[in-house]
Amino acid sequence: MDSPRFLTGQLLLAMPGIGDPRFERAVIAICAHDSNGALGVGVGAVIEGLGLHDVLDQFGIERGDAPNRPVHFGGPVETTRGFVIHSPDWGGQDTIDVAGRWKLTGTIDILRAIAEGKGPSEWLVALGYAGWAEGQLDGELARHGWFSTPGDLATLYDQTADRWADSFQQAGIDPRLLSPQAGTA
Repeated sequence: MDSPRFLTGQLLLAMPGIGDPRFERAVIAICAHDSNGALGVGVGAVIEGLGLHDVLDQFGIERGDAPNRPVHFGGPVETTRGFVIHSPDWGGQDTIDVAGRWKLTGTIDILRAIAEGKGPSEWLVALGYAGWAEGQLDGELARHGWFSTPGDLATLYDQTADRWADSFQQAGIDPRLLSPQAGTA
């Protein structure tokens, strides 16, 4: 049996016609993928009407000079749980290094650091995550569902980017030419 493709530190791009409206044009930063399953944080879609200032207010944290960036839809699992994907120049309580490409923090100390101007140089906030059981993501990758790419870190943190289209283009694929149907050979 082939060993699974471990994609920690990669971006997963939803293929057209993935079949789940929650993942249409999704871009998911894979933060853990091993033989036990996978965990990723969505970075492609934002939660309308919710910004960092709202999150800081909910925790009683002074906003300081923190920009009011949009909060991303991290995924359909535990949608009230927050995560910050950020550059490796900051680390705090329970910060996890993701394949040397970015870090993931899910504790309140990073929100305080960002508000105080002492946080990472690059960051984005998300609520929820996407999770896959053992072998589940590998099965989805074998079907017409996801495309994996290392992705460009500048695009990951760019607040104006269309991460889905830009990441396909960076991989040499024109997303307008992708078919929503899978073929067989």
